[in-house]
Amino acid sequence: MAETSPVLNDRTVIKSDANPFWLDLAEVWSYRELFYFLVWRDIKVRYKQTILGIGWAVVPPIVTMLIFTIIFGQIAEVGSDGIPYPIFSFVALVPWTFFRNNLTVASTSIVNNSHMVTKIYFPRIILPSSAILSGLLDFAISFGLLILLTIGYLIYGSINPDSGIALSLSPNIIFLPFFMLMALAVSLGMGLLLATSNALFRDVRHGTPFLVQIWFWITPIGYPSSELSEFWRTIYAINPMATVVEGFRWAFFGTETLTLPMVIVSTIVTVIILLSGIIYFQKIEDQFADVV
Repeated sequence: MAETSPVLNDRTVIKSDANPFWLDLAEVWSYRELFYFLVWRDIKVRYKQTILGIGWAVVPPIVTMLIFTIIFGQIAEVGSDGIPYPIFSFVALVPWTFFRNNLTVASTSIVNNSHMVTKIYFPRIILPSSAILSGLLDFAISFGLLILLTIGYLIYGSINPDSGIALSLSPNIIFLPFFMLMALAVSLGMGLLLATSNALFRDVRHGTPFLVQIWFWITPIGYPSSELSEFWRTIYAINPMATVVEGFRWAFFGTETLTLPMVIVSTIVTVIILLSGIIYFQKIEDQFADVV
């Protein structure tokens, strides 16, 4: 909440009385119309004047899936936990692409909207949050394609029992929203950390793609984490996106790689990332208008 001080020399000074350790959700809710507007704006601008338009939501994961299938699935013959390799990689690429896009747009949300930050007051947390939520449309489209691919494999396997393709949906699918919520929480927490840091230090803009690239390779997208013992998989879960990816595979196809200790560790790390992002963002929020 903003606090307005008395007028001094014909100037009105606006100060923030927000506690960095407490997110004022009531204030954020009072600006919900601005929030909706920013989400809709980001959706319209994202693919404006593009030939493929919304098709760009599925082109990157499809191309990556094809490359991984050739290199890892065919040439290197990397294991896929009994799942056909194309669907093994694509089910991981869906949440990963959502996470990657979120980091990219959230990290620049404050700087890219400097014209708003320097002129009007509103809870600045709306900017990275709206940028992330606008990515849910892309996720929904790629998730729909995942459903179609899964159905295709199920039909093909049932029609051609000698094909060696044995794929079945798991009742664990009811837990899928939990892993989606984890991906969203990690995205928001990291997005707030990067957006704040980028407002203070422009180096972050150049370092974010490098960070995303490293994060990509330490997440079991093109390879299974089943090669590790349960102990090392639990350590591996310090990367919450590893649990999200394996959680999607477990929820869809009942793979046995995911363990309860992995979920517990990743949940704790996710909460830490989210709270750290909120606290850091609100602590620096008052300086945004001066540094952007």
